[in-house]
Amino acid sequence: MESSTAAEEERGLAASLTARYSDWVAEELDELGGSFLLTDPAMPGHPIVYASRGLPALTGYPRRAVLGRNARLFQGAATDRAAVAGLREAVRAQRAHQVAILNYRRDGEPHWVLLHVAPVFHAADGTVLHFLAVQVPIAAAPRRAACRGPALFAACREEARVEEELPCATHAGEVFVDIDKRGLEAEEPRVASGCDKEKALSTASSIFSALNRYSKLTGLVVCGKRCDSVGIPALSSSLNLSLGRIKQSFVLTDRHLPDMPIVYASDAFLSLTGYSREEILGCNCRFLSGPDTSVDVLEEISRHICCEQACTVRLLNYRKDGSTFRDLLQVSPIRNASGKVGLHPFQVFPGSHGASYASALYNAELNNNHNIIAFVVSLCYLIHDLLNFQVEQINKVFELSSCIDYR
Repeated sequence: MESSTAAEEERGLAASLTARYSDWVAEELDELGGSFLLTDPAMPGHPIVYASRGLPALTGYPRRAVLGRNARLFQGAATDRAAVAGLREAVRAQRAHQVAILNYRRDGEPHWVLLHVAPVFHAADGTVLHFLAVQVPIAAAPRRAACRGPALFAACREEARVEEELPCATHAGEVFVDIDKRGLEAEEPRVASGCDKEKALSTASSIFSALNRYSKLTGLVVCGKRCDSVGIPALSSSLNLSLGRIKQSFVLTDRHLPDMPIVYASDAFLSLTGYSREEILGCNCRFLSGPDTSVDVLEEISRHICCEQACTVRLLNYRKDGSTFRDLLQVSPIRNASGKVGLHPFQVFPGSHGASYASALYNAELNNNHNIIAFVVSLCYLIHDLLNFQVEQINKVFELSSCIDYR
């Protein structure tokens, strides 16, 4: 059972590349120099789906050992939390970011790298397909005689940080419990040179060129910048990560967009229906309907959506291969802080045959799942609103300060 699960996870990681760039993209990436990774923010845990041939020489990790794991495995006790927070914010905002950061090799030895992170966008709809992470080693500066002071201060600062650190809600910001302090006193903060930064940008450019070229073979063209003409706005990476932890079968649709398209699909839903995420994002849920799907039930769902009310129905749907399955479907609105309906989750429970006791259990489970999904979405909305409010306040302070005459 475990071996089959592992094989399924391995196929899922491979499909993250092959479904978007063709079966030959990995061979092309293998020919590129440098240490770099590709991660998939749409998969639970935001795992690494590709590791370059240059990675083992820099980190000591075999390529297969990092696949399926979150990139935080390279961090450790002395990794600067401010640097990690900057990376987490860049991922949340879906923008490129460079930072000098202390990472750890597999044997526990610390080393400084310039980390260049950049999103890979779907050229047509602006969805983030992957994040690229390029690692460039930063050489140590010539050592001076009196150098223990700053290093000891850094160690003391790290100790204070560990005592004060609080858990964070996203994968990228989880607190490290490893308190192994070996090598801290020997490691001073390093500054990346202009050559290091140019090397990171050059490597990233080569990778984007390869991804763009091979993505054209599948018709899914990618680019390094979000296009202006975005049809379906992508959910934030932080919301994708949080929703990825929910294991039930569901999709989220946006009623404010034409034809109420799907903007998120869980892995369980994809497994149930046989469709890939790329095939259904931006589509209306009617693609699951077929010749024997009840028109009356579909009209009932439409009425409840128009009235902004929840409903639970039994429905016959169709998988990608044409096979049918009966399910218990719940459609319920999620409201934002102002009370307006923004998203509609469609939860699917397969195999419901109408038994009263089963119906009661399914309804209880559906209601519980809806509460979880609504809480996650509402929390992300709240965080987004708070961040926007803080930015507005900072801008006001700058505006006021610019009007003050300091003469």
